[in-house]
Amino acid sequence: MTIQTLDISPVGRVEGDLDVRVDIEDGYVVNAWTHAELFRGFEVILRGKDPQAGLIVTPRVCGICGASHLTSAAWALDTAWGTEVPRNAILARNLGQIVETIQSIPRYFYGLFAIDLTNKKYQQSSFYEEACRRFAAFTGKSYELGITISSKPVEIYALFGGQWPHSSYMVPGGVMCAPTLTDITRAWSILEYFRTNWLEPVWLGCSLERYEEIKTYEDFMMWLEESHNHANSDLGFYWRMGLDIGLNKYGAGVGRYISWGYLPHETKYQKPTIEGRNAALIMKSGVYDSLSDTHTSMNHAFVRENTTHSWYDELTEDIHPFQRTTKPIKNNIKDFQGKYSWSTAVRHQEYGRLEAGPLARQLVAGGKHGESWQHYDGFILNVFKQLGGASIHLRQLARVHEMVKLYRQAEHCLREFRLNDSWYIKPKEKDGQGWGATEAARGALCHWVQIEGGKIKNYQIIAPSTWNIGPRDTEGIRGPIEEALVGTPILDSTDPVEVGHVARSFDSCLVCTVHAHDAKTGEELARFRTA
Repeated sequence: MTIQTLDISPVGRVEGDLDVRVDIEDGYVVNAWTHAELFRGFEVILRGKDPQAGLIVTPRVCGICGASHLTSAAWALDTAWGTEVPRNAILARNLGQIVETIQSIPRYFYGLFAIDLTNKKYQQSSFYEEACRRFAAFTGKSYELGITISSKPVEIYALFGGQWPHSSYMVPGGVMCAPTLTDITRAWSILEYFRTNWLEPVWLGCSLERYEEIKTYEDFMMWLEESHNHANSDLGFYWRMGLDIGLNKYGAGVGRYISWGYLPHETKYQKPTIEGRNAALIMKSGVYDSLSDTHTSMNHAFVRENTTHSWYDELTEDIHPFQRTTKPIKNNIKDFQGKYSWSTAVRHQEYGRLEAGPLARQLVAGGKHGESWQHYDGFILNVFKQLGGASIHLRQLARVHEMVKLYRQAEHCLREFRLNDSWYIKPKEKDGQGWGATEAARGALCHWVQIEGGKIKNYQIIAPSTWNIGPRDTEGIRGPIEEALVGTPILDSTDPVEVGHVARSFDSCLVCTVHAHDAKTGEELARFRTA
């Protein structure tokens, strides 16, 4: 049968310019290319600037996960300057990132992903009419509540950071805030509002305590059957519908996963170093290789970037970010045999291409590696094995499963503040190099900084989407989303919603209109606006 090529430009909702090309044969994707269409050049902007410019500039990399960039920028300077960070400051940094990620989860699920469950493709499903009532853009009862409630957690961020987004309250040596008891009390009330008005009654259909009893896929399915409230909660309804329409059957990806880990412990990372970070994290770092079913710790020294298929005038060999200089080229014409993306191909020196994101975090959380006190949760790893690997459906479960854990960590931060203790210890600036990392809502994020003569000599960022939307590497190996798209069934090439499912399951950066055309004839197949 003839291969049909579709160029979908862009392929999603919200921010960033991600284009996808797929080859379709006999109703299935047989090849795929992801290409990032937007160059912003933060690494170029920061070159030659004051070292603390990263605290102002990098939160603007993303309008929805600026706290994660600020966290990484602050820890990068902490490790470069050899600072001491007070206990309160670590808790305040953690809290800012936690509440930002919590707000992202319902906003992503309802605003970016669940809308597609109302696509006409699913009209034959017994769940379809209810999906439209719940998830239709703007009018769905759960859509409206979920999008509205998502703004509540970042009110806590604003209490500490002064504003959200784009605050710069995290600085080397601590934070620029000193909350009062009134601030803490107000933060508690906001957190409780989020739980009692949406998280428990709408999303879970049960208490946090009941949900926390789930340890395996068998437990989860028993929970679904235990109560009408569980089965018909938004989580229960989504899981049942996803199985019914086959979202568990495609979108697997590369089979290897990365997490930098996040949330440094308030007493174990007060004198931060690059080498000491892994042993000081509440949520541990690691690489999970599903092909061998092994977990190992993740070290930044293993990271390599490759620009063979990227629009940069740099060496095409694998290099570590400390050795990289960002040199964009002007002639950014798509050449699918050559260069076709602004994203680089990020690789692990030993494991090759890795998937980043909530699924990766939860698979790493199921490993027995790391320190005995660090967080362990084997639930998603168990589901992964029971369902035969990754899928669109499992990526959603992994992301929303994390919400309860993050809620508990937010409670921990508020409980552990000692208001009369210090929040900032002034550091001594010096030349050197530093590295800061965390887990943004979308996955593994890290910053590298080199300081020379009191100025930034080199600044490099590898964001979650860099891992996931990267093009082929020097060996021609597809990136994670490219690989996940292969095997995707396409019912209607004029409305390839299945491609959207796969891309959006990674929560890659996207924008607000979608259209598709035949790459050979140029004929437009469909155009439609999305939320």
